[in-house]
Amino acid sequence: MFRALKRFVRRTLLVGFVITGLTLALDFSVAPPRSTDDLCNVFSERRSWYRSAHRSYERWGVPVPVQLAVIHQESSFRSDALPARRKLLWILPGRRLSSAFGYGQVLDPTWREYQKSTGNHGANRDDFGDVTDFIGWYGQRAAHRASVPKTDAYHFYLAYHEGWEGYRRGTWKDKPWLQKVARKVSSRAGRYRTQYLGCEKKLASHRWWWPS
Repeated sequence: MFRALKRFVRRTLLVGFVITGLTLALDFSVAPPRSTDDLCNVFSERRSWYRSAHRSYERWGVPVPVQLAVIHQESSFRSDALPARRKLLWILPGRRLSSAFGYGQVLDPTWREYQKSTGNHGANRDDFGDVTDFIGWYGQRAAHRASVPKTDAYHFYLAYHEGWEGYRRGTWKDKPWLQKVARKVSSRAGRYRTQYLGCEKKLASHRWWWPS
């Protein structure tokens, strides 16, 4: 009996070490880039991210700088980003403000709609490639349903935040704070575009297409 217990303890500890190691490895692999103010630096650190964003652009038509500007605003490139919690009695943490999660801070219902529409049922909000594809898909829908130009980062973000119907109803017009954020996203998209023009050819060269 003692030997059986000893084997059980050893196996339990081994499984714990394996899980811990995998968790640490995963956390390291999805850590935000060191420099997020320069799009070329982001892609030099995360070469697979360039492939994902470029693939989304080819499929849906939302420019790479717009995609990345939205992700920067929503999560600062953190795969496990979550909204803030409500406060109970002003100090105790309560429920999250919404079901938003991941790189794009996408809500549960919207993500399910994306999965159903594209057939990508295994897509995850903490997977960069899935989120860039989602942003492209969302831009396609926003263009068709609310006439939002895919290249207009300002209005794109307003529609991203308010939803297609909310954007069409003009819910953002009474939200100066949201307009301010949208201008911030538009400004970043502009800077990203300028940077991207300077390194796009290098990114597209063969050596950049190896896994990072």
